[in-house]
Amino acid sequence: MAAVLIADSGSTKCEWRLVKEGKSKKIFTTGISPYFLSGEQIQLLLQKELLPKIKDTIIDELFYYGTGLKDDANKKFLKSVLKKVFPATPVEVQTDLLGAARALSLNEKGVCCILGTGSNSCYYNGKKIIKNSPGIGYVLGDEGSGAYLGKKVIQYFLYNTFDEELMHAFNKKYNTNADEIITNVYTKPQPNRYLASFALFLAENRGHYMIENIIEDSLNDFFFTHLSKYTESWLYPIHFTGSISFGFKDVLKTLCSSYEMEMGAVLKEPMDGLVKYHSM
Repeated sequence: MAAVLIADSGSTKCEWRLVKEGKSKKIFTTGISPYFLSGEQIQLLLQKELLPKIKDTIIDELFYYGTGLKDDANKKFLKSVLKKVFPATPVEVQTDLLGAARALSLNEKGVCCILGTGSNSCYYNGKKIIKNSPGIGYVLGDEGSGAYLGKKVIQYFLYNTFDEELMHAFNKKYNTNADEIITNVYTKPQPNRYLASFALFLAENRGHYMIENIIEDSLNDFFFTHLSKYTESWLYPIHFTGSISFGFKDVLKTLCSSYEMEMGAVLKEPMDGLVKYHSM
């Protein structure tokens, strides 16, 4: 029976699934990004964190989906590293966006969206990505993402827009101030993740009209800026994956209805869909 290894990697965490004889085993390692790690560092990471957990298993196929792979040079680089670790195994390296599309839409046509720390979307024809609304990062874009939502929360706090109830709830949860926030956003590493951490405040305070407005307005910005640019959005289902997608799927459903689009699958993470795709 063939053993298939599938990876879905961000820059901080990578989930692996070893699929064999109809069963799948979860393995987690440190995330892999070709922008932050050298080939030697990636090799060492895999030898230390992955190989001991799959020892005595011959891997027949390896499918790797990850961050930082839009650039073909990065794809080739990562494939060469994986081939050093798995020299006898056929290896396929693809973007996290194609991974999301395969997980969500399998072999069917659809518009596939990632709403996590960042945001992205594409039209997928059942085999490959045909159109991609350009991601321009958390400073200029990432509409509908955790960073985008979190930025709105911070703005409401710093501009004193929240009412007394929400100001009290925010101060109790975060115990922070303007100086600390500005330092984290403008001088410390990974400000997008810092911003995204404030999206949890929205999930914990659902029902308040200000909270609902932030969620709906932010997700509507994603629909207006990205999904409305695809003519296919009115022809095929709209699928979503990522923590924001999963946490606010009720709002996504309402927006799909208001835009007269068909709501498709919603997955918190793509891995279960990828296992299904590669088991077909």
